[in-house]
Order: sequence, then structure tokens, then C-alpha cells
Amino acid sequence: MSILLALDTATEACSVALHLGDEIIHRYEIAPRLHAQRVLPMVQELLAETGLSLAQVDAIAFGRGPGAFTGVRIAIGVVQGLAFGLDRPVLPVSNLAIIAQRAWRERGVTQVAAAIDARMDEVYWGCYRLDGAAMVLAGAEAVLAPEAIALPEAATGDWFGAGTGWGYAGRMAVPLVESDASLLPHAQDLAVLAASAWQRGEAVSAESEAAQPVYLRDRVATPKQSV
Repeated sequence: MSILLALDTATEACSVALHLGDEIIHRYEIAPRLHAQRVLPMVQELLAETGLSLAQVDAIAFGRGPGAFTGVRIAIGVVQGLAFGLDRPVLPVSNLAIIAQRAWRERGVTQVAAAIDARMDEVYWGCYRLDGAAMVLAGAEAVLAPEAIALPEAATGDWFGAGTGWGYAGRMAVPLVESDASLLPHAQDLAVLAASAWQRGEAVSAESEAAQPVYLRDRVATPKQSV
């Protein structure tokens, strides 16, 4: 049995989970600006509950963005520190995918238009469909003005809107059966997606380019050039 540690700090929510074969145990808190103080103690709580040690973890999964700049950086910093120290691979997972996975778990929906408030009058956007037991991206993720979002080409059937970006619902001309702007990423769903990626052999080194944060908005993620 593989043991996966999952953590996410990309939004107001701070959550961690341990994937133990058929069981997932987790902690979840709404903790704005407290992620750096809470995430490692939450990991220790899970380890104490299970009687496991960090050395028994096979890989570490994390929400790699998009999301709040500081929150995403906290996650990658913690994960790199743990992964380097343990010599373990990592599993980066999209926060939009995590939200879509949560929507399926909690609401039973199989097509999800996930949106996270990106500030600056924009949303992080991605559409997902259920494939087996995991949400899979349909099209591409992007950062867009609310008026510019769209479902995938030739989309059919019912779509559910999930994530804080749906606070702009009045400006988003997309047909939905329903939306829930309160849904945030949850490490329980991150762990499920990470387990699928682990089984596909998609784990990477913590120092690889694939393990870096994804912000989508280049003008935020790219450092200013020296003059």
C-alpha cells in the first residue's frame, strides 16, 4: 500500500490529508493568513492519529495553483522542504481540478466549470469532466475576465459551477444547472487525484520544472527585469 501525503494552501482554506489505500483521513480549516502556521501542525496531527511517521510517506501531493500567490508559495515551500529532506517525489495537482473533484464528491455532478477569484477583475478558469473516479480537464486552464469565460467547444449536458470565481456569476454568460461559490479546494479531493496520478507514474522530483507553482497570470508570476 502506498502512502501519500497531500496538502493545499492556495485559497482561504488550509487542508492536509493522508491517502492510505482505501482510506483517506484529513484536516480542513478556513484559515486566511494562517496557512504557514497551521499546515505543518495539521500534518503532525494526522501522523499522530495514524501512528505513522513522515519517513513512511511514499510521495507528497500539493495544490500547485492557480490560487493566491502567497498561498501557493507556502505550499511549494513546505512540500519542497519535506520532499528534499525525505528524498521523496511530489505530485503537483491543479487547484481547479481539486475544486471540480470536490464538487463531484459532494454534489454528484460530472461536468464542472471551476472558477477561482483571481482578483484584478479576473477569474482562474477550467472545465472538467468525470473520467472514472477522477475529474479530467476539458480544454485548457486560463485567467480571464468573467465576461470572457466559456464552456468547452461542443459542450453538451448539464454543467455545475464551482469555486469562488462564481461570485461574478452575474457577469458570466454560461448556462449552468447551478453554481456554488463557497467551494474551496480540499486535500481529501487532492489526495484522490494524486493517487490516480501516482498510479499513472506521474510523480516528479521536487526540483523539477513540473513541481513549480502555476499562476496562469504571467504578469504576476514573472519577476520584473532589472534595468
